[in-house]
Amino acid sequence: MKLKAHVTGALLGAILSTTAFHGAFAADDTIKVGILHSLSGTMAISETTLKDAMLMLIEEQNKKGGILGKKLEPVVVDPASDWPLFAEKARELIEKDKVAAVFGCWTSSSRKSVLPVFEELNSILFYPVQYEGEESSRNIFYTGAAPNQQAIPAVDYLMNTEGVERWVLAGTDYVYPQTTNKILQAYLESKGVAKEDIMINYTPFGHSDWQTIVSDIKKFGSAGKKTAVVSTINGDANVPFYKELGNQGIKAEDIPVVAFSVGEEELAGLDTAPLVGHLAAWNYFQSVDAPVNAEFIKTWHAFTKNDKRVTNDPMEAAYIGFSAWVKAVEAAGTTDTDAVLDTIIGVSVPNLSGGTSTVMPNHHITKPVLIGEIQADGQFEIVQQTPAVVGDEWSDFLPDSKDLISDWRKPMSCGNFNVANGKCGGKGS
Repeated sequence: MKLKAHVTGALLGAILSTTAFHGAFAADDTIKVGILHSLSGTMAISETTLKDAMLMLIEEQNKKGGILGKKLEPVVVDPASDWPLFAEKARELIEKDKVAAVFGCWTSSSRKSVLPVFEELNSILFYPVQYEGEESSRNIFYTGAAPNQQAIPAVDYLMNTEGVERWVLAGTDYVYPQTTNKILQAYLESKGVAKEDIMINYTPFGHSDWQTIVSDIKKFGSAGKKTAVVSTINGDANVPFYKELGNQGIKAEDIPVVAFSVGEEELAGLDTAPLVGHLAAWNYFQSVDAPVNAEFIKTWHAFTKNDKRVTNDPMEAAYIGFSAWVKAVEAAGTTDTDAVLDTIIGVSVPNLSGGTSTVMPNHHITKPVLIGEIQADGQFEIVQQTPAVVGDEWSDFLPDSKDLISDWRKPMSCGNFNVANGKCGGKGS
């Protein structure tokens, strides 16, 4: 683990020294950009906003003259919360629409569905949502948080600040919660937490009947030890989950919930009064006090013509990814995939909290970690913020991953290089 940390530190040191436009331009005069987000189905509650955010970013870039003297033309598709359909739509965007890059996906199931398509057709996906790690693809940039940029710091906060000793790991039944909770269980046990003090529960997408599960959580938390829920529940199942917490009188001072997939957008559909004091861990909140954030929110409200539309963490991740892609294309002088892959590593762009994010050789980025408490108005009061953290694609707490790193720079060009034996394991996905 020490060698891996040393290598990662060295890499950071090296790096740091559909559309509003359809019909307006001839095809040859535009650069097409794919937007691959669910506009229907269980994930639409979260993903529709990212589609809107991408349209705004493209519009703003076109106001600056586009890229390389050409306007950007968004191509929007709806994979409808259907993971195999994501792959079909990705192929359509790349082969039929000839997009230069794609911005999209939310769930890890959708990302894993499209990954072989991007590798086969040698295109680029910018993925803007926190995920479980244990993956590094030459053709994907992970601008959301890896577990060491969200999940582990959140557990540390609860352990050190709230004195939590018992843990409920509650998630939707798919790869992101399962892998994240595997990492968290190993991490908690490495900190001396007993197996009987960890409860793990999974529910399907769109789960609505939370009465029994919340009752079980309440019972688990009545053993005389401070208990918290670490939530990787995704999509619209969060609405009835939080409502049931309120119905059963579970308050933050009793059993705090820290969520990794609940932000301002999800809270907009809830009565937040019973949720005040519960937590979320992200790398951005709308309440961040920074001039660049104030300007972003102003632009968002003007674009949506709605001053009540909120911003959230995946929007910032999309903003960072898009900004990095623009900068890399301009540096390469082309949208050619191989050229952009060469120029984007080491690119630094502003984030929305007043700092910068750098694209690392592992195709992850540097991000501060923020812990926020839910307020009555659906916003978050930031209670902790760390300096920028490098995303770790391979967890130090899983035996098969602890010696692995990813470095897509030549000559290594490897997604799972083993620092213990000096060998590349092949594809990093």
